[in-house]
Amino acid sequence: MKLFLVDDHPIVRSGLTALFADEEDIEIVGEAANGADAVRLIALRRPDVVLMDLRLTGDMDGVGTTRRVRALPGPPRVLVLTTYESDTDIIRAIDAGASGYLLKDSPPERLFDAVREVGRGETVLSPPVAARLMHRVRDPLPALTPRELEIVRLLAEGAGNKEIAKRLFVTEATVKTHLRRIYTKLDVDTRTAAVRAAVDRSLIRLD
Repeated sequence: MKLFLVDDHPIVRSGLTALFADEEDIEIVGEAANGADAVRLIALRRPDVVLMDLRLTGDMDGVGTTRRVRALPGPPRVLVLTTYESDTDIIRAIDAGASGYLLKDSPPERLFDAVREVGRGETVLSPPVAARLMHRVRDPLPALTPRELEIVRLLAEGAGNKEIAKRLFVTEATVKTHLRRIYTKLDVDTRTAAVRAAVDRSLIRLD
């Protein structure tokens, strides 16, 4: 089985290469630190499985790179290997075509098995990831209120708390309260992630 590594940390790539050295049925045929190089090299090397990090240098993150890779002729399967396990990251990766989602704290043996399983066409999820997906299915995230949607749209425009307060005729303290509720509902912890989650859930559009 041919494996390709995509991670922007050279030490991580070296560590993974060393881990797989004794796995006789898995051959690492290339690696890349960013999305553009990954897509170009994967098209040339034609691996069976791509081990993909979500946070990459350059203009494309791991989700965008996964989408591009899966659009190649006879595409390889993609196994996400990351430290991030928010609902938004998981859903975005799966929607982009990833066949598996594994956390970097998984034991090496589990990683080896996951690569083989994904290579066979199976779906692989770390237990915490599977649990989050099940929870999301059983208990969907609460909807944003009209005022919260309005604030997310202003976040998307790059407005700060002071400007949002001024435009909505409320205090900055009120804006901060709304932001805490928005973060909780979208399962994020930054303004950028809130906007991204809202776009992914089709709550707002970026024109």
